[in-house]
Amino acid sequence: MAWGTLFVVATPLGHLGDLTRRAAEVLGGVPVVAAEDTRRTRKLLSHLGARPRVLSLHAHSPAPRLEGVLRILREGKDVALVTDAGTPGVSDPGADLVRAVREAGGRVVPVPGPSAVAAALSAAGLPADRYLFLGFVPRRGPERRRILERAAMSEDTVVLFESPERLVTLLEGLAEVAGPTRLALVAREMTKVHEEFRAGTLSDQISSWSLGQTRGEVTVVLEGRPEESHQPVATDEAAAMARRLIDEGCSRRDVVRALVEDLAVPRNVAYRLVTELA
Repeated sequence: MAWGTLFVVATPLGHLGDLTRRAAEVLGGVPVVAAEDTRRTRKLLSHLGARPRVLSLHAHSPAPRLEGVLRILREGKDVALVTDAGTPGVSDPGADLVRAVREAGGRVVPVPGPSAVAAALSAAGLPADRYLFLGFVPRRGPERRRILERAAMSEDTVVLFESPERLVTLLEGLAEVAGPTRLALVAREMTKVHEEFRAGTLSDQISSWSLGQTRGEVTVVLEGRPEESHQPVATDEAAAMARRLIDEGCSRRDVVRALVEDLAVPRNVAYRLVTELA
């Protein structure tokens, strides 16, 4: 028997009117839906009047669960893969299933539609011909610092996801490495009743979002690093001091702090210098 088709279906970020007609037809016609959040998906299917079998498939699902979906496809049944909201495979576990199906010789068909990344970029007013998507930033440790520095150093617009309770912490981290005057857009609850977009410098964003409790899904769009010709240049004295401190075993954070406090080097310039030397 021939393999069934795995449909990778984009679902609304919030507003049900954003579901495409094709997506509705696929969800209404497949016998099985693999969902990151079964409760949320069942609400969508109920809205469509569809009654497929719904299986849970998320980042912490045991390996047999993925094998179960592959077995269904091998039996010739079609399966629709959906995430909580938006396009599967973007900061969710969908890529694992897609890769497994492809490696096994199965057929994968995307059903495009809503995307938080594209929606935020379209409303940011920042260049989007090239952009860097970094997803969720690690909560702590060297990997968090590496991702923040990568965002600060990117010449292209950067898109990040964050949970509402950690938004201010993320903005503070970005301001530390990119400088408080870097522009950013914070998009909250896109396409939903309480949709909100705030644009401004990172300093303004920190002040604004610190005033109250943030709720809902959050996407941050960060301005790319301005051209070098418009950036302050670290002096030879700063470079020499940074090299000496690094050789002495000082951490990057301590070296940056020393450059800022002792030589008045702008923090974003100090980070760039220390990153290049390290």
